[in-house]
Amino acid sequence: MLPIRDDQPRYSTPWVTRFLIGLNLLIFFFEATLDRRSLNALISQFAVVPAHLLGFLAGTPTYPLPAIVLPFFTSLFLHGSWMHVIGNMWFLYIFGDNVEDYLGHFKYLVFYLLTGVLAMGTHVVVNLHSAAPALGASGAIAGVLGAYFVLYPRARVLTWFFVFVVWLPAWIILGYWFVLNFLSGTATALMVQNQNMGGVAFWAHVGGFISGALLVKMFGERESRYPYAVQ
Repeated sequence: MLPIRDDQPRYSTPWVTRFLIGLNLLIFFFEATLDRRSLNALISQFAVVPAHLLGFLAGTPTYPLPAIVLPFFTSLFLHGSWMHVIGNMWFLYIFGDNVEDYLGHFKYLVFYLLTGVLAMGTHVVVNLHSAAPALGASGAIAGVLGAYFVLYPRARVLTWFFVFVVWLPAWIILGYWFVLNFLSGTATALMVQNQNMGGVAFWAHVGGFISGALLVKMFGERESRYPYAVQ
């Protein structure tokens, strides 16, 4: 199911969402200019490698604290392919504006980064011995989806479903997305596989979605959200 647009109104310009989309695309354009060796070096330094945390905890000087913490943020702005970045930015475009409208610009940016870090932390905990770099904005965007699920479950989303284009409630679209990622993550965890394999970080999606759903009400609605008095 591919969302095309939603019908949830907003009352402010989504400056932060537009900035995040532009920044992610700009960084990916930069990635696309690099040769394979330079790109691998960039990913090795700025993506999250779960096994590096074990090295840090073991006291290995190769992995100082800044080298462990920084990638939890920088990895949110790296992508592995055109389809990866376009898919992530499309979901952010569809659902991010309404969450930003609810939270306000600054709180939304903090929310986005925090849920992204928590999403990546979930991935690291589940794949602690993995040497495969994890990167992408999908964990943070999953946080946005979780927030939208809580705030606007009855909003309608125009959805491309096989050969049909239909309006569906947001709770169905986002609930299906969450269940699919949860089941995929569970199946992946149960498989005997090489710990250095890459693939989709399903547990980052699950962790981000749950974090967003739990945190959005704690962040609270911004003041003066509506252009008119509400009684």
